[in-house]
Amino acid sequence: MSMEADALVPVDETPESCTGSAAIRVITWFSVGIAVAALGVFVGAELRSRYRFKKRTPYDFYANAGEQQTGEFGVGV
Repeated sequence: MSMEADALVPVDETPESCTGSAAIRVITWFSVGIAVAALGVFVGAELRSRYRFKKRTPYDFYANAGEQQTGEFGVGV
């Protein structure tokens, strides 16, 4: 009878053993969150640039064709 009572005693965990794994878990989730945010910014910028490129008209490619550059630049006095 006394053998059964000894076998059912639970082992207590100390709080010091849990803090190391909790810190690693927090750092891991923070890193995952930063990676997801960076990926979202990259994908959003790529989609925005593609959307802006599709809205161009043929006249946009020749918008500055008639402009003359100033002759003052590079002329030594």
